[in-house]
Amino acid sequence: MNVDPQEDLILASPFRNAQFTSTHWSLVVEAAESQSAQSIVALEKLCDAYWYPLYAFVRRQGYASSDAEDLTQGFFGWLLESKHLRVADPQVGRFRSFLLCRLKHFLSDECKKTRAQKRGGGRFVMSLDAAQAEEWYGLEPATTELSPDLIFDRRWAMAILERSIARLRAEYVAAGRGELYGELKHFQPGEDAGRSYSEVAARLGLSQGAIKSAIYRLRQRHRDLLREEIAQTVATPSEVDEEIRYLISMMSA
Repeated sequence: MNVDPQEDLILASPFRNAQFTSTHWSLVVEAAESQSAQSIVALEKLCDAYWYPLYAFVRRQGYASSDAEDLTQGFFGWLLESKHLRVADPQVGRFRSFLLCRLKHFLSDECKKTRAQKRGGGRFVMSLDAAQAEEWYGLEPATTELSPDLIFDRRWAMAILERSIARLRAEYVAAGRGELYGELKHFQPGEDAGRSYSEVAARLGLSQGAIKSAIYRLRQRHRDLLREEIAQTVATPSEVDEEIRYLISMMSA
């Protein structure tokens, strides 16, 4: 998919405070303070969602794929089983910045020890799809114009976008409207529709007006889901629009 989202698609929707009750930051703080099974499971799911930007960063440091896999797994184990979560401060940075900072620390100071401890053992071993990781990494730009940090941010932006798309698709499928989604998704910003409203309307047995309305509703819902995903990675509602603008700039870099 060619990603070229328009700012008005995302920024036009008002932020809903109700969506901000349980953010990724709150999971970090809870896991650091309580180490409860529930908080650890939630944080593990979070790690599972955003492992690839970290894996790609490690690869950019010159590590082979097998070493990058070990290091990414080891990093999450190290993070969850050490005191490093306790230094997380939602008020001084984005969640992505916290993870990248901790990863750099891990690579420079403790990677050898952690790799030896975590390979095949330990309380938390994350299952990475190494083949999928290398397939994605093979699509990374070969240019060195962007720093590894900026490439990490771009991968992070793509991960958030992909999560919102997956949620959107799942909602349509759950509602028995998977076929409709399959037709309408091609009219999303950044996509090359390659078809007309009349063609889609004829295939679905709907009017062109109904198709236009359905596309509008799909875009509105995607906007809301994307904002929800981004809201989970910042500390306060006031930071959402700023983060959106930054991530948009990363996707177009």
